Amino acid sequence: MELSNSITHKNGRQRKPAVSNSDMRARESTLEVEDDEEALLQNSNSELDTAKVSNGINGELSNVALLLFLYVLQGIPLGLAGSIPLIMQSKNVSYKDQAYFSFVFWPFSLKLLWAPLVDSLYLKRFGRRKSWLVPTQYLLGLFMLYLSFAVDSMLQTDGQKGPDVITLTAVFFMLAFLAATQDIAVDGWALTMLSRENVGYASTCNSVGQTAGYFLGNVLFLALESADFCNKYLRFEPQERGIVTLSDFLFFWGIVFMVSTTLVAVLKKENVSHHHHTKKKPKEETQGVMETYKLLLSIIKMPTVFTFCVLLLTAKIGFSAADAVTGLKLMEAGVPKEQLALLAVPMVPLQILLPLVISKYTAGPRPLDIFYKAFPIRLLIGLEYALLVWWTPSVRQDQGFPLYYYAVVLLSYAAHQVALYSMYVACMAFHAKVSDPVIGGTYMTLLNTLTNLGGNWPSTLALWLVDPLTFKECQGAPGQTCGSAEEAGLCVREGGACVTTLDGYYVESVVCVLIGVCWWIFFGKKMKRLQDESPSAWHCRVAK
Repeated sequence: MELSNSITHKNGRQRKPAVSNSDMRARESTLEVEDDEEALLQNSNSELDTAKVSNGINGELSNVALLLFLYVLQGIPLGLAGSIPLIMQSKNVSYKDQAYFSFVFWPFSLKLLWAPLVDSLYLKRFGRRKSWLVPTQYLLGLFMLYLSFAVDSMLQTDGQKGPDVITLTAVFFMLAFLAATQDIAVDGWALTMLSRENVGYASTCNSVGQTAGYFLGNVLFLALESADFCNKYLRFEPQERGIVTLSDFLFFWGIVFMVSTTLVAVLKKENVSHHHHTKKKPKEETQGVMETYKLLLSIIKMPTVFTFCVLLLTAKIGFSAADAVTGLKLMEAGVPKEQLALLAVPMVPLQILLPLVISKYTAGPRPLDIFYKAFPIRLLIGLEYALLVWWTPSVRQDQGFPLYYYAVVLLSYAAHQVALYSMYVACMAFHAKVSDPVIGGTYMTLLNTLTNLGGNWPSTLALWLVDPLTFKECQGAPGQTCGSAEEAGLCVREGGACVTTLDGYYVESVVCVLIGVCWWIFFGKKMKRLQDESPSAWHCRVAK
């Protein structure tokens, strides 16, 4: 369960549940420039060294601010996309429709497929990164402006029909695709926009900026869009609507995208000819498109890597019901969507501290031991989530839910984050350990892509199967059934009501945990044994 975007994650689609490409590319860039830096240091005198220390990041604050702003912009459409399932759930859409919309979150897991094109094809005169950044951000702005006029009709805000899920999915998929493309361009630009001594700030800008943008587009939007929240905390006189609507929010950020992109295109020069002695810029890779794809294929063909990839793609099946469906079921039980979003706020400090603490235990030669130990704990938390959903209707009061209920939800979410980050940090540490240093960036990007994809497809499948596994009967209208939407409508017209006798979520929760236990018993130890493989088993001979 991701309270801030209940059908993903991160996490599932964790909120940024995978290492950013800037971290990976920075690692690769660092490996490539170490020799050059050593030579540079040998030829520099003490005066230059003193200047380097005194300047630090101060001389590049404008570049850091620009990077941070670009990553904030990137998080806005992701946050909005994460809020749409909650809005659709409040309109009683089917879980099959939620499964359709979950494809919106796939582009960030698949961007490796077109990243070589973004890195290789560009207008040299305009700039390697601006050639993609400027048009993608203009398109993002135009899509958001278009949506500001059309989204109400897609969601059927003022009508009797349900949301147009297919159109919503198509439009927000394009938004996510453009945001992923912008991410590739900004990640690459970060490595040359900042000097070598400050390039490490790129990953900080990435994580902080995306998290802030997601918070604005998801948590803040859902709070300000909620009439109940605004009337309770922000207004003196109650009104029927929140302070902002989805249309207003999209229009505002569409304008921000258009104006800021124009300023970047006109004012920010990518190809700077002058280089300070103490601020030497890293060189960029110029690997061809076909060579990159051939390299990826050669990595996957290695037996050890292929085995690891299969394990990555199947490891999260056991968590799919808990991660993808729990938040929506809590909404179905009456928990307000803005409260679910706001409960994610106290988790931010925990999400910052957890990787720092867990990394102390994954820094050794066997990081996957932590992954193996956290696996069954996360499965048990999945069962606890099912109990939480079952318990929720019984504690609902006329005024809402009591404070102790939200405390239990928050503690459950915190426990989930500890298990999730233990597995995540262990996985990332192992990726860094086994990646061939000659092609470290490409190698780690491939492994992280498969890690993300291993969370996406089970979540989509879990959402898809909720309705088929749910059984209802028509009470009050003899002879009627509730096997389909048409039959349910006929039951209501005959004076009856469709009552759930078996919720597919509980079926999924048990089945997923059983699958997860089997995976842990039969494949978990196999994953641990991969740590015993020699380094040569992971190194790509073609690259050498």
